[in-house]
Amino acid sequence: MGAVTGRVVRVNGPLVEAVGLPASAMSWLVELGPARLSGEVVGITEDVVTVQAYEYTGGLRPGDPVAGVGAPLCAPLGPGLLGGVYDGLLRPLAAAGAWLTPGAADVTDDRRFAFTPTIARGAIVGPGAVLGTVPLPALLHRVLVPPDVAGRVDRVAAAGECGGDDVVAVVGGPEVRLTTPWPVRRARPVADRLDATVPLLTGQRVLDLLFPVARGSTAAVPGGFGTGKTVLLQQIAKWCDADVIVYVGCGERGNEMADVLEDFARLADPRTGGRLVDRTVIIANTSNMPMMAREVSVYSAVTVAEHFRDMGYDAVVIADSTSRWAEALREFASRTGALPAEEGYPAGMSSALAGFYERAGRVTTLGGSEGSVTVIGAVSPPGGDVTEPVTTHTQRFVRTLWTLDRDLAYARHYPAVSWAGSFSRDADALGAWHARGGDPGWSRQRARLASLLAEADRLSALAELMGAGALPGHERVVLLAGRLLREGLLQQSALSETDATCAPERGAALVAALLDVVDACLAVVERRVPAATVEELDFTPLLRAREDAPDEAAVAERRDQVLQQVHALEPT
Repeated sequence: MGAVTGRVVRVNGPLVEAVGLPASAMSWLVELGPARLSGEVVGITEDVVTVQAYEYTGGLRPGDPVAGVGAPLCAPLGPGLLGGVYDGLLRPLAAAGAWLTPGAADVTDDRRFAFTPTIARGAIVGPGAVLGTVPLPALLHRVLVPPDVAGRVDRVAAAGECGGDDVVAVVGGPEVRLTTPWPVRRARPVADRLDATVPLLTGQRVLDLLFPVARGSTAAVPGGFGTGKTVLLQQIAKWCDADVIVYVGCGERGNEMADVLEDFARLADPRTGGRLVDRTVIIANTSNMPMMAREVSVYSAVTVAEHFRDMGYDAVVIADSTSRWAEALREFASRTGALPAEEGYPAGMSSALAGFYERAGRVTTLGGSEGSVTVIGAVSPPGGDVTEPVTTHTQRFVRTLWTLDRDLAYARHYPAVSWAGSFSRDADALGAWHARGGDPGWSRQRARLASLLAEADRLSALAELMGAGALPGHERVVLLAGRLLREGLLQQSALSETDATCAPERGAALVAALLDVVDACLAVVERRVPAATVEELDFTPLLRAREDAPDEAAVAERRDQVLQQVHALEPT
């Protein structure tokens, strides 16, 4: 421990108060007690400093020494991040035991990386300029001039192997190392923010076709226990078209994180042909780990994502779940005696949520390239109550909401995304993107799908009261259309090799095929063919197309089979 400048006067779980730290500042790190437990300054009142401890404080007592680190919590940003598993403070867990040992001892990373300079000595560079590259299994890591550095390149390392702490360049006086620190609570600067007009393709049809999210935008996935939040987030992590995935298990169960690690380690990456884990950073701060490290883990995750964004890559942060993060805020606020707001959550929780989600964005980087950070957060409302504070505040700040429905989940409809309770504020802008890409009918088809599903839900409620036979023929066909859309389009099997992910072209073909069949059924009913006769047709070839038809041609073939049956019907 460095020079001792203070002492502990009070310990209340993760809340520690100390005196004798006159040079402290908000958000600066301190080390507590003989074990050097990590903590962060969250309040200063006269000579008393309030510290949020990031580790288990059992055994810490009044009178124990406290030392200020003199800097905020920083994330070490370098080429060694991809493929790693870290705790909430971004310390590697590869060499950790079954239980974390409290203490601030650093884990030594002695890996070496092949550095290739891309700039000559004497060049004048600004923030974000590329000094060199490091080839990694999944992407090319670019070593950048830090945001606060600019000037003449006085020295640059020769091509060869470098360690994380090695100096690779000297720019305007300061040394630039292969791994550089950055405060996790401070957003990395950018040259300009761009409109979110390019979709993040997730491979999940209900999301891409009905409730799309843009690159650089935000999405939330609220749903009660057992509705499939974790499975949906894992599918997005596996199949979305981002360059880098930062998956943060924020207070979730340890067995779920173990499943994530196992799946990602053995799953082949469709983008690179290698392992999916090679372009993934996993931050595991599970429910049995220190609670307040859970609070900072989301900021560590978004800082890592910004690091890759600044290289010109598209990164996705998946936080599972922000409800557990909010519970950590509530726990600490109750110990500080802060005046509680709704359901005991601190009054500043909504501001904290907004600050987290606003770090998403599609930007022009300081180096002049384009990159993005998309933030997707799960919300776990107690008892599935979507009116509770975390869910309601989250809905205010996100651009897209994917609400999971308990009834759909219990009916084995996956993904259990409710088309009645979800929305996408990015849909109009993304419709223009599809039109520019050669699909001008995308917005019209999306509106038709939403209309049919809403009308089918309304008629289904009537049919439960009156019986389907009491409805007019065209309304019975709308009920049939709702079933076809649910089973043939919106359902998706995560266990099927063909159906686990769906390309936009194949998804568009399925939509067109289903709507063609629905229109044909409506037309024959208008010609006085009984609706009961239409309902008795075999739609199985079309319903199984999502799993059995691997391309657009196969989907069209299944459509034609069903259309032939429909057109063969004769009025009675």
